[in-house]
Amino acid sequence: MKYVGVDLHKHVIVLCVVVLVGNRPKVVRRARFHCRDTKAIRVFFQELGSFQVAVEATAAYEWFFQLIEDLADRLVLAHPKKLRVIAESTRKSDKIDAEVLGVFLGLDMIPQSYRPTPRIRQYRTLVRHRCWLQRRITSLKCKIRNILGHYNADIKGLFTREGAEYLANTALSPADRFAVEALLEQLQLFGRQLRQADRQLAEFAKAAPLVESEARAVLDTIPQVGAVTIDVVLSELGDWRRFRSQKAVTAFAGL
Repeated sequence: MKYVGVDLHKHVIVLCVVVLVGNRPKVVRRARFHCRDTKAIRVFFQELGSFQVAVEATAAYEWFFQLIEDLADRLVLAHPKKLRVIAESTRKSDKIDAEVLGVFLGLDMIPQSYRPTPRIRQYRTLVRHRCWLQRRITSLKCKIRNILGHYNADIKGLFTREGAEYLANTALSPADRFAVEALLEQLQLFGRQLRQADRQLAEFAKAAPLVESEARAVLDTIPQVGAVTIDVVLSELGDWRRFRSQKAVTAFAGL
């Protein structure tokens, strides 16, 4: 069995192949590829025979796992903060990081990180995009209110139908009127996209597996917890059964 440590970056991937001689790890091969050269990367792994792979949990590991998943005996997603020998090393380099991962994998000492399922990855994409849209909408509204504040003209119901009529008739300088009109156009665009995101999430929920649907139903019984909060909780926790306690969940959420 060969153990491959992988130091993965946005453009470059560094590989270190380790075998165990007795109980002692030995580096037998190293390689470096451009991430776009997926054919060469796959050929490299095809030549190894039986192997296991360890890679740190970064934002862009999934394409790599999908590339070699059918070839590997085991894929291990290493928890970067728990793998302190790398995180706290003063001799950091791609070569050393890949070697440490390979050695620790061979010794079965890799602290593993959670790998979301394809559904959870899609769920997070939709939910995080919706959150981004909502932040943009809030920012645009604040900008418009800030401009009106210079005229002592801000009102509570500014973004209602009556508020739109009020805003259209409010005396502004040519520059401020230009800025407000541009901000309103963006507000309409993001508002439309937010509604589309809500519809997409509603359709996504209809295709949920039973365990997710049951969890949604439970969360829906909590007062003041609506669809947006439920989507955030379910998508970010993923498989909540992986948490040992309520304390572990709150720690994960940063509460």
